[in-house]
Amino acid sequence: MAADPADLPYRPCVGIMLLNPAREVFVGQRIDTTAEAWQMPQGGIDPGESPEVTALRELKEEIGTDKARILAETADWLTYDLPAELIGKVWGGRYRGQRQKWFAMDFLGTDADIDLATEHPEFDRWRWLPARDLPRMIVPFKRALYEQVLAEFDHLLR
Repeated sequence: MAADPADLPYRPCVGIMLLNPAREVFVGQRIDTTAEAWQMPQGGIDPGESPEVTALRELKEEIGTDKARILAETADWLTYDLPAELIGKVWGGRYRGQRQKWFAMDFLGTDADIDLATEHPEFDRWRWLPARDLPRMIVPFKRALYEQVLAEFDHLLR
């Protein structure tokens, strides 16, 4: 019998709102879906790793550069639940969703520093996007979390 999703833990994770000088946000199109599934970089925290170190490591792993400076982090951990049809299919069925610490970062490089052809590619396209457009670009089950991130980092988007 499958575990009750409510009994499953959240996967510890970070998320990164990477900002260019125009205060646009980096988003990537996920490589593992044919649907329009844009998202900001994110990834799991390794045992013994701090969220700050994870955030810079995930940038390097996902977009080929860690030329960024942390500006702010969310006051609290934010969570989202996977839709029922994905529970048991992703992350080996061990998690019900993710518990994330989000970081706003200034991008210190140039667009030429971004290279999606990493060792384990996650994105096949990327772009800079006005922050106000993020909620309509994200998969529905992450929308409320993205709205929380936008509200918390609003002062950095102007």
